[in-house]
Amino acid sequence: MTSTRIPLVPLPAQPADLPFPTDGWTFAEPPPQALERGLASLLDTTITEPQPETTVRTDALLVAYRGRIVAERYRGDITAHNTQPSWSMAKSILHGAVGVLVREGKLDVAAPAAVPEWQHADDPRRAITLDSLLHMTPGLRFAEDYVDAGGSDVIKMLFSPGADDTGGFAANFPLDHPPDTVSNYSSGTSNIVSRLVRNIVGAGADYEAFLRREVFDPIGMRTATPRFDRSGTWIGSSFCFATPRDFAKYGLLYMRDGVWDGQRILPEGWVDYARTPAPAQPADSPHGYGAHWWLLKDDDLGTFFASGYVGQNIYVVPALDLIIVRHGDTPAERRHHLTALARQVIDCFRGA
Repeated sequence: MTSTRIPLVPLPAQPADLPFPTDGWTFAEPPPQALERGLASLLDTTITEPQPETTVRTDALLVAYRGRIVAERYRGDITAHNTQPSWSMAKSILHGAVGVLVREGKLDVAAPAAVPEWQHADDPRRAITLDSLLHMTPGLRFAEDYVDAGGSDVIKMLFSPGADDTGGFAANFPLDHPPDTVSNYSSGTSNIVSRLVRNIVGAGADYEAFLRREVFDPIGMRTATPRFDRSGTWIGSSFCFATPRDFAKYGLLYMRDGVWDGQRILPEGWVDYARTPAPAQPADSPHGYGAHWWLLKDDDLGTFFASGYVGQNIYVVPALDLIIVRHGDTPAERRHHLTALARQVIDCFRGA
């Protein structure tokens, strides 16, 4: 967990004179350099992009710099108090929940995952570790398709026939590759992990109480609302609603190395583990992958990010102590637009 394959950009500490935003964010003006580089006009243009001409709709855009919110924009009647969907940003929140159990000694990423369906003596899946699952490299078959219902395993898992037990549905897929040789981004993999968590902390209400007690409440993420399948497993692949300000708090937890107001929530090295490249990388993505967090390629600032369907994002930029939260509705073919937007916002803060 503490070893790294490449040097990582150091994570910045909370400014000594600034309280953590447990009970609410501190607000400040953007630095003059960011305004001179057009930050305000960039955000205004993004939030008012005409529809449907661009097919890129941004509903919320928030920027936190050095622990303070310095800009936020909302579309139409949407306000800072409206919750937004996480979609697959939930995977990065699940990473935090796993980290708590690692800190408590209840999970070991290097150990074979205790998945009941894999425990037969001749089942090659017995060798799959939690580490491989978090890296999206277990070698399991799973089609992460959001459009073709007939060929999409994620649609079958979330709706039918797998909705009653999402982790169990995903655990029944066969092994196509040796672990850690092929990257296959899979919502099924995340729900296998979430079921492992459920088996330790309890199902349904007990699982939710664990998330609130150990992750959400300590950082003041009070609007966070996870959803569970009928087996009591949090659908950690896809479903956690919260306001952009609360999603930004989660980004700040990772920016501060898993420590919040003097309390270590995530074990030492856990954030570095999230942002270290996995042993196999996605072949069909412009981004890299760590452990349930994405990595921005061609970036000298150490940027890593949570990413959800149709453009939900939490960007964490350690070199600048910058967090960007974006919610909206953007088709996959225009997703490059969101990466370009993030890079433009980041560039406004370089040297600030």
